[in-house]
Amino acid sequence: MDYKNAGVDIEAGYKSVELMKEHIKKTMRPEVLTNIGGFSGAFSMEKFKSMEKPTLVSGTDGVGTKLKLAFVMDKHDTVGIDCVAMCVNDIACAGGEPLFFLDYIACGKNIPEKIATIVSGVADGCAQSDAALIGGETAEMPGFYPEDEYDLAGFAVGIVDEKDLITGANIKEGDVLVGIASSGVHSNGFSLVRKVFKMEKEVLDTYYEELGKTLGEALLAPTKIYVKTLRTIKEAGVTIKGCSHITGGGFYENVPRMLPEGVRAVIKKDSYEVPALFRMLAKEGDIEEKIMYNTYNMGIGMVLAIDPADVDKTREAIAAAGETSYVIGHIENGEKGVTLC
Repeated sequence: MDYKNAGVDIEAGYKSVELMKEHIKKTMRPEVLTNIGGFSGAFSMEKFKSMEKPTLVSGTDGVGTKLKLAFVMDKHDTVGIDCVAMCVNDIACAGGEPLFFLDYIACGKNIPEKIATIVSGVADGCAQSDAALIGGETAEMPGFYPEDEYDLAGFAVGIVDEKDLITGANIKEGDVLVGIASSGVHSNGFSLVRKVFKMEKEVLDTYYEELGKTLGEALLAPTKIYVKTLRTIKEAGVTIKGCSHITGGGFYENVPRMLPEGVRAVIKKDSYEVPALFRMLAKEGDIEEKIMYNTYNMGIGMVLAIDPADVDKTREAIAAAGETSYVIGHIENGEKGVTLC
């Protein structure tokens, strides 16, 4: 009896690392001091000494049950983008610049080519956010996960000068809410998605005219990464007063997280067209509107609170970054919370 007979193939682990190195290479930043394969990743902070009060910000998350779609469709090259996005978008919400990312893959059987494909997506997400992929872990866990399944999670660390932290403290009545379009469902609410649509390849491969693609392609579309868009807004001279990443809990949970006491966000539901995928989901699942807005991003992945004088400049910067924006509401005095009307 040996470890391989027990279900853990150490040689496959070595091969996985070699195959993923080519993907990791494209995420490197000059501050990275170590190579993949060591016991830890080292990142120099020398570049950031000029900041008055350099402050680290961090985020951790996983992909959740969206992975079930990847299993059915046997498509594993984009879920890594989701994993990175869920972490770096939270860092960007605080005004931070993501510096580095580490992933954790747990699987029932280590198939090196499959692991490398997953990591290729992680590397793509890191490249989109200018974060270095400096390490990670692949855990082969036979008997814990089915052989053809895996879980994917990670965490990121970023930096911001304390004076540039986006805290929401200065949000006041009259400020404008600008929404940046999402790419789809992103990585939240898939337990409900899987109750509405059968997770069968034939169903997911069905093409829908209103989606312009198959159902599976629409649902598996990777979470949009907003790091460079928020940086472009900052470089345009706009002060973002508050920033909310619309993830699990939708509008009702996430928008109030950026608000100080004494003000309320008012969002106009007719200020933009809700994407067809969400309309289809609500209809097929007979899901009431409030639950939809309390579960999904409904086409808006990020909400910004800005001064009214900065609206045009903000939207121009968002367009320059290649994204779509809408003026979706405003701030009023009142009990902290959100009104959708």
